Amino acid sequence: MSRLRIFSDHDPSTPQLSIDDHAGMARELARIGVAFEQWQATQPVRPGDAPETIMDAYRADIDRLVAERGFRTVDVVSIAPDNPQREAMRAKFLDEHFHKEDEVRFFVAGSGLFTLHVDDKVYEVLCEAGDLIGVPDGTTHWFDMGPEPSFVAIRFFTEPDGWVGHFTGTDIAGRFPRYEKGQAI
Repeated sequence: MSRLRIFSDHDPSTPQLSIDDHAGMARELARIGVAFEQWQATQPVRPGDAPETIMDAYRADIDRLVAERGFRTVDVVSIAPDNPQREAMRAKFLDEHFHKEDEVRFFVAGSGLFTLHVDDKVYEVLCEAGDLIGVPDGTTHWFDMGPEPSFVAIRFFTEPDGWVGHFTGTDIAGRFPRYEKGQAI
């Protein structure tokens, strides 16, 4: 189940607020400029389907978002628990960073944990199949796909070089729950 937990950036042990209904999550995230939507496929899709098949199942929403926000590239990424590069891939996103373009991801299958650091709050967003999150450019955050990642996501980019992280050098991400049993799950 999708979930938003909000912490003080000085207290990773106790959430100040926890919301698990999509409308409430969307309202709370909108306060900090983060988009949160749910999409429905127009045809059945599953992990392993060709990227074109996956994108066709969400074509109307993809086209709407591209028209509204000027994205130039849309692709599909798929990560499985047996991926031999999973540890390196996970580590790449675990430290606090920001981008000079919006980071927009739609989860076709599986899940991942986006954690945003805005002012003196930390917003932990558990995204699952059907969830779209749009993190505005310049927003510091980190992403945890877990030790056994399993997801298929549609990614949106405005810049041709795709994902470019600008790391802050802080240790805040290491102080907050990871996407692991006994922590964020």
